[in-house]
Amino acid sequence: MPKNASRVKLNVVMTANQFLPANMEERKKLDFRAGDTVRVWVKIAEKGKTRNQAFEGLVLARKHGTEIGATFTVRKVAEGVGVERIFPLYSPSIDKIEIIKRTKARRSKLYYIRDKAAREVTRKMRSLRATSVVSKKPTGEIASETVSALSEEPATV
Repeated sequence: MPKNASRVKLNVVMTANQFLPANMEERKKLDFRAGDTVRVWVKIAEKGKTRNQAFEGLVLARKHGTEIGATFTVRKVAEGVGVERIFPLYSPSIDKIEIIKRTKARRSKLYYIRDKAAREVTRKMRSLRATSVVSKKPTGEIASETVSALSEEPATV
């Protein structure tokens, strides 16, 4: 065994403790559930500097309670596209977690919202097509704005 083996172990322990967030007790006391709307401030390192970026959305699931490996899933819709992120509860890259709105959900995991959002988009596309076909002129000619709406292909999700 080398002479400096005890110092090496000590250094490993010190570097592991540097990455633990100082507010573990505050994070443990956070009481948010699936269905709540939260804003998560994430630290992002760019070009040697760090900045905070907000990720606000609906909590779909919270897993593993308040243990060290606890995670929570947040979903938001950005520019018509659903974005989900899984955050570790005790991650040092999370600056703070704000609870924006509380709602009562009857389930602990709200994964069905993914399918619900897709159904709403298809329902809107169907109603858009139906209204454009119905708007015919009395002479039997289709209005020019309807023709342009029909010629454009709708974006699929």
